[in-house]
Amino acid sequence: MTKKKVLIMGAAGRDFHNFNVYYRDNADYEVVAFTAFQIPNIAGRKYPAVLAGKLYPAGIPIYEEKEMPALIKKLKVDEVEFAYSDVSFDTVMAKASLVISCGADFKLLSGEHTFIKSKKPVVAVCAARTGCGKSQTTRMIAALLKEMGKKVVAIRHPMPYGDLSEQIWQRFATLKDLEKHKCTIEEMEEYEPHIAAGHIVYAGVDYGKILEEAEKEADVILWDGGNNDLPFYKPDMHIVVTDPLRPGHEEMYHPGAANVRMADVVVINKVDTAKPDDVEEVKKNVRRMNPKAAIIEAESPVCIENENGQVKNKKVLVVEDGPTLTHGGMAYGAGYVAARQYGAGEIVDPRPFGIGTIKKVFENFPHLKEILPAMGYGKEQMEELKKSIDAIPADLVIVGTPIDLATHLHFNKPSLRVTYSLKERTVPGLKEALKAMFKKA
Repeated sequence: MTKKKVLIMGAAGRDFHNFNVYYRDNADYEVVAFTAFQIPNIAGRKYPAVLAGKLYPAGIPIYEEKEMPALIKKLKVDEVEFAYSDVSFDTVMAKASLVISCGADFKLLSGEHTFIKSKKPVVAVCAARTGCGKSQTTRMIAALLKEMGKKVVAIRHPMPYGDLSEQIWQRFATLKDLEKHKCTIEEMEEYEPHIAAGHIVYAGVDYGKILEEAEKEADVILWDGGNNDLPFYKPDMHIVVTDPLRPGHEEMYHPGAANVRMADVVVINKVDTAKPDDVEEVKKNVRRMNPKAAIIEAESPVCIENENGQVKNKKVLVVEDGPTLTHGGMAYGAGYVAARQYGAGEIVDPRPFGIGTIKKVFENFPHLKEILPAMGYGKEQMEELKKSIDAIPADLVIVGTPIDLATHLHFNKPSLRVTYSLKERTVPGLKEALKAMFKKA
């Protein structure tokens, strides 16, 4: 039988995972190319032979997504699989229409075809959109599991922006490991809070190998999802975070809407800053989409460490988590909320001061006005971010990223860090849900 020729549309995460578990050793298919979107500096490389397996001794080329129509014709592609996250239904269908018009079939793989089953219990934390509050939810769950006497190992959704052959599996136990693995800002934002709390973190490219290593030292695997993607591991408890600041998005974005429908527990976060009617809209949508899911309402309070009146009436620059603002579509984040809460006199418009790719970000995302996204997909972009921050006239930088950016970029002006946590309003809450999971197991 003739092999089906496949092109995988991705962003250096879900695409590689789907290849590894579904296509790599599958003689019925030949993956002829990956295309890359959302993340810079992925295209122009190869998925290396050491990861691609025996059927692909030369590796697999990665192209820009804009080249896809020509690639379908040139490589005689039969199927195009869509494999990245946090995109609207309209966007997915527009891409499907383009693929079909070029003569190929359009495909989406389900979780059941891409889950890896663990020997240990798996708690997965996912979301309806980027920026819903997965990070603080994951940290809270890790702390609860620790209180229950469990050794928790967090496995983070992939962010392999460097040499893929050196990132097959990575273990992070200390902050020095971040330097060892040459982590970008995007990676540090996700790994550092776990490390600071004493949790081991694994990440990389081959999530079968990663799981093998993590299971050696874990009582519980905590899947720390990226964007609004599905888990890579079959969850024993699937927790999905939603955001009432974007009501309706929980049913209109891929694959977040699938997450909501699959969830055991849905957390409606940010109820302290959202409109009550919007909270009710999200609740109504969740109940319609997944009547069996437990719903937990939660606040996401912000705090500025050691503030002591330093913000009041000051001219401040607000730096926020990058992906939350870009493909997450948010106009502001925790840093902006904190700046207003603590009485900032003026929030500086950073757009005129963007340098290089930072300037390009503002052009690509015109909804961003008073906020600087902390983009850091590599050393060059991190340097451009620092130069942009240093050039902006402000008395103070308010950092709303999950890490203390100032310790890594060394700003030329004082800064304060915003922290945020999860505070449940609903009883029983996450602790009782976790206990029920172990009792059932």
